[in-house]
Amino acid sequence: MKHLLAIFAMLCLPLSATAAEAYTALFQTHGKFQDVRDSVAMAIEGKGLLITHSNHIADMLERTGKDLGASKRVYEFGEQMEFCSATVSRVMMEADPHAMVLCPYSVSVYKLPKDEHIYVAFRKPPTSKNPALKKALADVEKLLTEIVKDAL
Repeated sequence: MKHLLAIFAMLCLPLSATAAEAYTALFQTHGKFQDVRDSVAMAIEGKGLLITHSNHIADMLERTGKDLGASKRVYEFGEQMEFCSATVSRVMMEADPHAMVLCPYSVSVYKLPKDEHIYVAFRKPPTSKNPALKKALADVEKLLTEIVKDAL
């Protein structure tokens, strides 16, 4: 059993920086999209957080693509879940009230056409020279990483 868990853990590691641009924390796994999506939702809720909105990105692109004359299918499935943490967000906004624009946080779950992987990603918080904000942003990234790792 430990051997299987170790193999599974290796499959859920973050992708290299070349695959995941500097603005994204990108993870990949195998499984059914809905199962991974549900695991992410449970991990968010397991931290005592409320998903305030779900954006059905793949459905929106499919629906609007026809009106735009675009035929390329970008995602097979794709959803983004938005949520906030009163604790982490308060510290961040006390450090810099302008950091309000960084809320809500979101985690995306998606599957690309002709790709066997399910991807889970979040936008990396920016850097700051403000020491208090820098620490708060590190805490935001830690929270988001924990959510993804709990889900996977």
